[in-house]
Amino acid sequence: MSKSPIPPSKKEVSEPFKPDDLFPSLWQIPQNSEMAPEKIEIALRERIKELNCLYGIARLAERYYDSMDNFLKYLVDFLPPSWQYPKITCARIVFEDRTYRSKNFKVTKWRQLSRILAYNEPVGEVAVFYLEERPAADEGPFLKEERVLIDEVAQRIGDIAIRIAAEKELQETNRQLSLERTALQEANTVLRAVLAKVGEEKQHIYKDMQANIEKVIMPIINVLTLEVPKAQRKYVEILKSNLDEITSPFINRLLYKFQPLTPTEISICNLIRNGMRSKEIAELRGVSTATINRHREHIRRKLKITNSDVNLTSYLQSLV
Repeated sequence: MSKSPIPPSKKEVSEPFKPDDLFPSLWQIPQNSEMAPEKIEIALRERIKELNCLYGIARLAERYYDSMDNFLKYLVDFLPPSWQYPKITCARIVFEDRTYRSKNFKVTKWRQLSRILAYNEPVGEVAVFYLEERPAADEGPFLKEERVLIDEVAQRIGDIAIRIAAEKELQETNRQLSLERTALQEANTVLRAVLAKVGEEKQHIYKDMQANIEKVIMPIINVLTLEVPKAQRKYVEILKSNLDEITSPFINRLLYKFQPLTPTEISICNLIRNGMRSKEIAELRGVSTATINRHREHIRRKLKITNSDVNLTSYLQSLV
């Protein structure tokens, strides 16, 4: 398969560059001053047919940009008029597992072949046949320009096949991505619905738990407070405080917003929010005032209000 030569780099240039080196012989018109005018006219007509063939390939590739089958089906009938004896010329294109034949096709011994390559692998061939014997030329009855033309046709078929295959692969990839995007959107919709349902169920559970504590457990504890000795009532108050903490929206917000807080610090935050001083909290929890003060420092640091004039009690009350 012929290819237009590429000009060498500056380091490789050893002789003057010739413009004709860039053009295959099918473009060349004989310019011999001794050649008879009628021969020049014949050569000119042949070059026009060859140019028409290449132009036709470009137009067919543009029209059937997404179908190799349609492109080759019409191309095979476009080839015979481009050869020297169009009335006795037929063509055949074999591409992968399909064969395309021009009108009045017949296999004869007068033929010219060129392989079709895609990604440097043979995928078919282009063949032109003469139905009758003709005088010998450069390649049997065929001209050397026709060899260049059939090689160029084969190369362009291979290039177009690669382009169409790449476009189809891209379309399939886009289709798969679209399906995956749709599936992901549907999954996200389902997930949001599930999360919303879970949130609703959590709210129902929280409300049920809060109602049970307020209506069932707290009345019992209130009665128990009156029955137990005064010295032990502190434990009942602690129990009530802990139950309040479990059902308090403040605790839930604090847990969500400030996850680094420990359970002890959350409990102390709840007591501070209710206006208890460090000494009262220390007595309730059975620890020293210094311990509660250290907890307060840790809480301020985790809430990012250290070294500021923000009052901890006011800040915690603002979270409700």
